[in-house]
Amino acid sequence: MNSLDTSIEYLKGVGPKRAEILQQELGIYRFYDLLSHFPYRYIDRTRFYQIRELTPDSGFVQLKGIITQVEIIEGKGRKARMNAIFTDGSGTIQLVWFSGIKWIRNQVKENSRYIIFGKLNVFNGKLSIAHPEMDLLEDEQAVLPVGLQPLYNSTEKAKSAGMDSKGLSRLIKTLLEQHKEPFKETLPEYFVQKLRLLSRDEALRQIHQPENTEKMQRARYRLKFEELFFVQLRLLRVMGNRKANAPGFVFEKIDNYFHRFYHEHLPFELTNAQKKVLKEIRKDVLNGSQMNRLLQGDVGSGKTIVALFTMLMAIDNNYQATLLAPTEILATQHYKGISELVAPLRLNIRLLTGSTKKKEREEIHAMLEEGSLHILIGTHAILEEKVVFKNLGLAIIDEQHRFGVAQRARLWQKNKISPHILVMTATPIPRTLAMTLYGDLDVSVIDELPPGRKPVKTIHRYELNRQKAYDLVDAEIKKGRQAYIVFPLIEESEKLDYKNLMAGYEHVRNAFPQYHVSILHGKMTPEAKEFEMKRFVKGETQIMVSTTVIEVGVNVPNASVMVIESAERFGLSQLHQLRGRVGRGAEQSYCILITPYKISEEGRKRMETMVRTNDGFEIAEVDLQLRGPGDIEGTRQSGLMNFKIADIIKDQKLVSLSRDAARAVLEADPELQEERHQVLVKTLEELNKEKTNWSKIS
Repeated sequence: MNSLDTSIEYLKGVGPKRAEILQQELGIYRFYDLLSHFPYRYIDRTRFYQIRELTPDSGFVQLKGIITQVEIIEGKGRKARMNAIFTDGSGTIQLVWFSGIKWIRNQVKENSRYIIFGKLNVFNGKLSIAHPEMDLLEDEQAVLPVGLQPLYNSTEKAKSAGMDSKGLSRLIKTLLEQHKEPFKETLPEYFVQKLRLLSRDEALRQIHQPENTEKMQRARYRLKFEELFFVQLRLLRVMGNRKANAPGFVFEKIDNYFHRFYHEHLPFELTNAQKKVLKEIRKDVLNGSQMNRLLQGDVGSGKTIVALFTMLMAIDNNYQATLLAPTEILATQHYKGISELVAPLRLNIRLLTGSTKKKEREEIHAMLEEGSLHILIGTHAILEEKVVFKNLGLAIIDEQHRFGVAQRARLWQKNKISPHILVMTATPIPRTLAMTLYGDLDVSVIDELPPGRKPVKTIHRYELNRQKAYDLVDAEIKKGRQAYIVFPLIEESEKLDYKNLMAGYEHVRNAFPQYHVSILHGKMTPEAKEFEMKRFVKGETQIMVSTTVIEVGVNVPNASVMVIESAERFGLSQLHQLRGRVGRGAEQSYCILITPYKISEEGRKRMETMVRTNDGFEIAEVDLQLRGPGDIEGTRQSGLMNFKIADIIKDQKLVSLSRDAARAVLEADPELQEERHQVLVKTLEELNKEKTNWSKIS
C-alpha cells in the first residue's frame, strides 16, 4: 500500500480523537489529504521592523523587543480589554486584546523578550497591534517562525483541538520529515522539462516549507497546472471516447423541410453567427457519432431559430425531435413560437407538460410511438417512462443547468442509439468556466444580436428618485408600450418578500390609477399565471408587477421598460436575464435599477456593470469574479469546483495552457499506450478511485 494512503490517525501527534475531527471538519482522512491541504497564503517572517520606521500603511509587521507594562481595563457597559506596552529601543507600540484576556494575562511575561507579529492599526492617532502572534525568545522549546510562514484554513472545532494553522503546519512538517523517499511523479519527464516545472517532490516540499518566494511561486504553479491538466485530460478523454464509441444518427439529407423553411418562410435574415453555428451542427450530425454541443447565446441572440433548423435536419431524415424546457411558461412559449414559424410546413408539433389533460397525453403517446409526431416540446413530463418515441434523433435541452444529471440521462435511454444532443443556455458562461464545467461538450457561441435590435438603455436610480423612473414608465405607456415592475422574491425571506410584493402591487396601482395592472408570482396556480400572462401579451394590461417568474420565457415585444426594485438583492446574471425581457422589439427599451442609497461595494459594482454594458459574456466574467465559481448556477452539483489549489478565475491562462497540453498528449497518443505516458494512466486510475464518474457530467 502507498504510504500516503495511511490513515491520518497514525501520524505522530494525531491519534483517534484528532483524526475524527480532521475527517469531519477538514476532509483529511489520509496522509495524502493532509499533504494536499495547501496554504491559502504566506506571511513573510524574514524581515524585522524597527518601531520608529513604522507608518500607518505598514500592514503586517514583525518586531523583536520587550513587553514592559500590562494592564486590564474594565469597560463601563463594555467588555474589558487588555493593553500592553511593547518597546524595541527605537520606540514603543501598544498591543491590545479584546477576548481570552484571563488566559493571555497568565501567559504574558513582563520584561521578557518576544517576537511579535500582527497587522498594524491606528487608533486615536496611536499605532497598535490587536491580538498579535507572540513567541517568547527565552523559551528554548519554541520553534521560532522564520522565512515564509504558511497559513492554513481550519475551523473553530479543529482550532479548539489544537489544529489551527500552526497546529496543521506542525503535522505537515512531521509528515514531510518522515517521508524520506521522493514523492511519486505524476507527469511525464519530457513534460516536466518542456514546461520547466518543478518535480512533484520538490513542489510538495516547497509549497509547505518554501525556501524563498520564487520557489514557493514555482511550487504553486506546478501543482495548479497538474490539477487543471488532469481535469482537462479526463474531460477530453470522455469526449474522445464518446466520439469514438457512441454512434450517432447520420442526417445525410438537407431536404424539403429545411430548404422550404429557409427559402420561403424564414421571416428574417440569419446573422453570420447563427450561420456559423448551423455549419458546426451540420458537421456534427454527418460524422456518424453522437453530437454533444453546448450552444451559448445572449438573451435574444436567436438560439431558438438555430434549434428549429436543427430539428428540421432531423425531420428531413425521418427522425423525431424533442425540446425540453425547465418551466411550463417557457415550454409553452417555445411551442407557440415554433408552431407559428413552421405552420406552412404542416408539421405535427405537440406540447406535453404537467397540466396536459389525460386524453391529450394518450393521443401524444400514440402519435410518438407510431412516428407521426415530428416535434414534441415540453417540460420534465417528457422524461416519464410512458413517453416512448419511434425514432428520436435529436434532443434539445434549454437552460440545461436546471435539469439534474439523472433526469437528462433518461432522455438517452429512450433509444438504443443515443439521440444527438444540443444543450442551450442564455446564461453566458465565461470561457474558462465553460472549459471546465462543459469541457466534454463542443461549444458554439452566438455572439451577435439580430439586426434592428437596439441595446437596452440601463439607468441606476436611488429610491428617492423613484418618481423619475415612474415618469419614464408613464411616457412609454402613452406611446402604446408596456412595462414590467419586478420585485425580489428570495426563498429565505419569502413571507416578508411576498408581503413587500403585495404592498408594491398596491403602490403601483395607486401610482398609475389610469392603467390596468397585472400581477405574477410563484404562489399563483398555473391557470392564474396563464390568465395574467395572456392579458399582458394581448395588451389588456399595461403594467406587469412580478417576481423573477418572468426571468426566463416571457416574450412580449411591446414591453419596452423594466423597473427592478431592490436591484441590489439580485445577482448580476439574474439582472441581465431580467433585462433581456425588454428590448425584444425594434423600439428603444429601458431598464431602471432602483436601490437604496446605502449599498455594499459589491452591489455598487453590479449596478455599474449593468449600466456600462449589455454584453452577457462580459457580465458573466464580472459575476464570476464577484461571486466565485462555486456560486454560479449548476457548478456545485457537478463537483468540478472543488479544486485544492487551482482557481479558475485567477488562473485563466493556466486553464487554457493545461487544456492545450492535454489535447497535445491525446493527439499524439489517443489511447495513452506509449511508455512515456504510463505515469498518466496510473495517476488517472488513482484519481478515478476518489472521484465520481466524470463521463456522466453534462
